[in-house]
Amino acid sequence: MSTEIIEAMTALANEKGIAPDRLIAALEDALLSAYMKQPNAVKYARVQLDPQTGDYRVIELIVPERLEAQLIVEAIDEGTYLDPDTGEFVEPEEPEITQEKFAEHSDQIEERDVTPDDFGRIAAQTAKQVILQRVREAERDIMFEEYQDRVGELINGIVQQSDSRYTLVQLGVGGRVEALLPRSEQVDGERYDHGQRVKAVIKEVSASTKGPSIILSRRDPELIKALFELEVPEIADGLVEVANVAREPGYRSKIAVVSYADGVDPVGACVGPRGSRVRMVVSELRGEKIDIIPYNDEPARFVAKALSPARVREVLVDDEARQATVIVPDDQLALAIGREGQNARLAARLTGWRIDIRSETEFASEGGGEGGEVEEVGGRCLAVLSNGRRCPNAALPGTSYCGLPAHVALSRFQGNSVALVAELSEAEVEEFASEDFDEAKYAERIAEIETRVTAELEAAEAQRLAEEQAAAEAEAAAAAQAAAEAEADEAEGEDAVDGAPADEEAAASEEAPAEEAEETPTEEEEDEAPAEESEEAPAEEEEDEAPAEEAPAEGDGEASQPT
Repeated sequence: MSTEIIEAMTALANEKGIAPDRLIAALEDALLSAYMKQPNAVKYARVQLDPQTGDYRVIELIVPERLEAQLIVEAIDEGTYLDPDTGEFVEPEEPEITQEKFAEHSDQIEERDVTPDDFGRIAAQTAKQVILQRVREAERDIMFEEYQDRVGELINGIVQQSDSRYTLVQLGVGGRVEALLPRSEQVDGERYDHGQRVKAVIKEVSASTKGPSIILSRRDPELIKALFELEVPEIADGLVEVANVAREPGYRSKIAVVSYADGVDPVGACVGPRGSRVRMVVSELRGEKIDIIPYNDEPARFVAKALSPARVREVLVDDEARQATVIVPDDQLALAIGREGQNARLAARLTGWRIDIRSETEFASEGGGEGGEVEEVGGRCLAVLSNGRRCPNAALPGTSYCGLPAHVALSRFQGNSVALVAELSEAEVEEFASEDFDEAKYAERIAEIETRVTAELEAAEAQRLAEEQAAAEAEAAAAAQAAAEAEADEAEGEDAVDGAPADEEAAASEEAPAEEAEETPTEEEEDEAPAEESEEAPAEEEEDEAPAEEAPAEGDGEASQPT
């Protein structure tokens, strides 16, 4: 073997990007494999290749019997495996002692040069095949090592082909690596044409017999982070960080950003001059809307910002349940919820809190909030909500209010009602809540707001009291009327009970004579009865008929006397 082999190996190493040492080791293994197939090959041997001249030597390893037995036992132990089908441990049939094991005991092993004069055609062909195989393995290992640590990294590729199942993307210079963009990792509505450049993040890298299997994604939230890191130098330098991302691919995303440098506005840095930076990200995402939210450790403030672009009046948080009740103006309810709940859903994912959105009218009708007297600093927030109830949030340490900007801004006023800050713009609320607030600048406006709002609150309170008094009077009048009606009904009932016996006696007296009249015969009927009997009597009683006939005459004489 000559230096031509070394030169060819060096050129191959440069072309494939493989370290020359790996190729030399592969060539030594190939030559050893070819030698061991010779009929007169020794039992143990190694090949030593000179990287300068290309000369090689086959060295026989003379191993003591005791050491050989020990190495065989170790090889059996290392080669034993558990058969998943039978559940039994299986030992290797022909345990092989590696060159590394021989090297560990080199002081006990004798060596002898047994280099053959010529390997022959078979040996040369075997060496060629082994070298090519090792080169392919080395290429696969290099590519796997290159990409396994790049999971989540943004990568450029060229679309080679696309079908209903996946899109094949060519990566790297020269197209040595191919990656798959499965249908499940594609954004609905996007098309990938042949030759088109595409940006995606590496989602998964795994080893296979054909090389590393690389899975790309355009749906992963990491794509948003990677694109902003590419477009925003402050993120690349570590001055600004994308703390969290909530995304519905192809429709809308919300990102929370935080600044670690004084004087650096995280939202402004991501938006860029005239929106140039965020516009580039939106363009790469093909029109997907992006809301950039400043991250805040205070849940109330963070939740309020996360519901952007809707305006939020109040945020009532329950730390134990990690639930936030958000009160918005009536005209902002639909915007806060979003189409099919999208805005509220993304805000909940971004903040990690369950969000319940209520309109001001609904919240006031339910009597939300908490009652009770004003507590000292360090207790509950002192803000009085629009429905007259206390804010249930805990006050920040050392302050009287929770972290909601509108409530912190109340510290600039004498009162605690949120009506004092209702007319302030969002920017003014933030300025009132900041530690650098210029009180002299707003002194006149604060006094004017306090005077007017106090008068409005007093008028509203007076109206409320008047309405309550009127309602109480109406209720008392209704109660009195009901009592009078009940008393009248009771009196009528008593009269009805007293008159019932007299009526029954009168009715009985009227019915009694009628019955007697029906049962007692009249004098005429008594007189007629004998007359009828006399007509039916037999002849021998005719003598008695004369007195019977004289009775009516006497009656007639009595009746005619008055005439």
